[in-house]
Amino acid sequence: MAPPPLSSWPWASLGQYKYVLLGPLVWKVLQEWREQAGLPLGSWWLHLLLLFAARGLTYQFWFSYGNMLFFTRRRRVVADGVDFRQIDAEWDWDNFLVLQTLIGATVVNSPLLPGLRQLCLWDPRGWAVALLLHVGFSEPVFYLAHRALHRAPLFARYHAAHHSSGVTQPLTAGFGTPLEVLLLTLVMGAPLAGAFLVGAGSIGLVYVHALAFDYLRAMGYSNVEVVSPRVFEAFPLLRYILYTPSYLSLHHRERCRNFCLFMPALDLAGGTLDERAWALQRAAYDGGPGGGALGTPEFVFLAHVVDMMSSMHVPFALRSLSSTPFANHFILLPFWPVAFGFMLLMWCCSKTFVVSFYYLRGHLHQTWSVPRYGFQYFLPAAKKGINQQIELAILRADRMGVKVLSLAALNKNEALNGGGTLFVNKHPDLRVRVVHGNTLTAAVILNEIPSNVREVFLTGATSKLGRAIALYLCRKKIRVLMFTVSSERFVKIQREAPPEYQQYLVQVTKYQAAQNCKTWIVGKWLSPREQRWAPSGTHFHQFVVPPIIGFRRDCTYGKLAAMRLPKDVQGLSSCEYTMERGVVHACHAGGVVHFLEGWGHHEVGAIDVDRIDVVWKAALKHGLAPV
Repeated sequence: MAPPPLSSWPWASLGQYKYVLLGPLVWKVLQEWREQAGLPLGSWWLHLLLLFAARGLTYQFWFSYGNMLFFTRRRRVVADGVDFRQIDAEWDWDNFLVLQTLIGATVVNSPLLPGLRQLCLWDPRGWAVALLLHVGFSEPVFYLAHRALHRAPLFARYHAAHHSSGVTQPLTAGFGTPLEVLLLTLVMGAPLAGAFLVGAGSIGLVYVHALAFDYLRAMGYSNVEVVSPRVFEAFPLLRYILYTPSYLSLHHRERCRNFCLFMPALDLAGGTLDERAWALQRAAYDGGPGGGALGTPEFVFLAHVVDMMSSMHVPFALRSLSSTPFANHFILLPFWPVAFGFMLLMWCCSKTFVVSFYYLRGHLHQTWSVPRYGFQYFLPAAKKGINQQIELAILRADRMGVKVLSLAALNKNEALNGGGTLFVNKHPDLRVRVVHGNTLTAAVILNEIPSNVREVFLTGATSKLGRAIALYLCRKKIRVLMFTVSSERFVKIQREAPPEYQQYLVQVTKYQAAQNCKTWIVGKWLSPREQRWAPSGTHFHQFVVPPIIGFRRDCTYGKLAAMRLPKDVQGLSSCEYTMERGVVHACHAGGVVHFLEGWGHHEVGAIDVDRIDVVWKAALKHGLAPV
């Protein structure tokens, strides 16, 4: 059965190549540039392209602001998070910008509006005409058309997809069918057309009207209250002139009231005004009961920034990047100076901040980030400051009532704070449980090793994880070639093993010793030259950060230890660094298991080898799965 007309996008098959449709406008600008020997500032083609970019940035601004939880978590309208299903559905949210730009190019190229030929920068008469037409035409037309779209069969054919987004975001404003976009084009364009028809149009009016229109739409969909309810109390009529995110959120969830574009006066006149919007707006703005403010998390994963490029993978930057596993893209290079500036700013005056959240079985889990980058952890002068940041985060979590805080990657570095022991020893009365999660990390790596393996080669052998892996494997009568030049550290670990299993731990000091071993467990960076000693068919298991680069085509490379969160996780909308959707690092998963089990001990310092199987079984019991 063919889809209804104007219910699908004709360029859907083009994917990201849809922007090629704007190619003719670019060509026109280049032609005029060449003819005028300079940038054609009076070219409508140039202004259409600039408007396309400026309007897109308007929605991006509101998206970034709304998802900066360190600013907005207490003023959210709906507490739920956006999931990957909604992100994928809204992936081409900017289709409406492409269509409206093409319509604008068609109008500019037609004789319908002769006033367009003479570009005027400013004409106050046009502003009056546009305002009158917006109030007298655009608002009523949108209200009536919107109500019609909520009736059968139009709703199912054209509007249901838009309402399928559970939590409104600024980008949700652009998610719709061509019919809906044509309606928006009419109500946005009519005031401009009227101004030009009476000879009062101007380029300034086009920019201000279009950007103000987008600004108000993006604000309404932002899910964050920005206007104080006290303003509405001081000026009661303003309630019927300007809608709020709470007002639109009620419509989006319940679908039977609040149909206006920007002015609730239309709903008042039509008998469709939901007056609960005012109370909801106050609750959301003040962070009170009934609003969507994020409450106290019960579990926190304390991460840090890896490097400059990955810092742009945060959920409040580009959603198309944060919702997919991190990878270096050429498109990020122009933003590198901005990222560098933010790094300096965070280094000077920032503190730990909330990055993302999700819900698991009704419990709020959050990721916080220490405002430090990976390279800073290796600067001796930065060690004290980093530990202070981590300590303050732990104490803040303790005051808030967080039950478990899990340390990520370098935040639990042995040389930095003894795997978290520094904080637990300094604050013996902590109620929050501090967890490094390495027990589950070791379990994940160990359970990746095939049962028929009788010998492994282990680098990083005397590290926290290396020690635990070696002691566990020797108990299974698996020969462990421990690569270390420190006989003292090797002997210390060997003596921890039961006497009957000590023979399975063997110290080696050269990579050549593993040239016949096909199972390498890598806890230390390997260069191409070092990888060359592995025989063909070797599999490299890894717990080194960053992971080694796979130079050998005749070998296979495992990823960092990770687990998939339970299927009932809700509101997860971003990928954790290079992990796939729904997958988190094993140390993150270890903290989740610690919380779900309700264990009362801290997991810091050396790994308890006897608990590796206990933690693994608990993870599987709670629905976490190996990748």
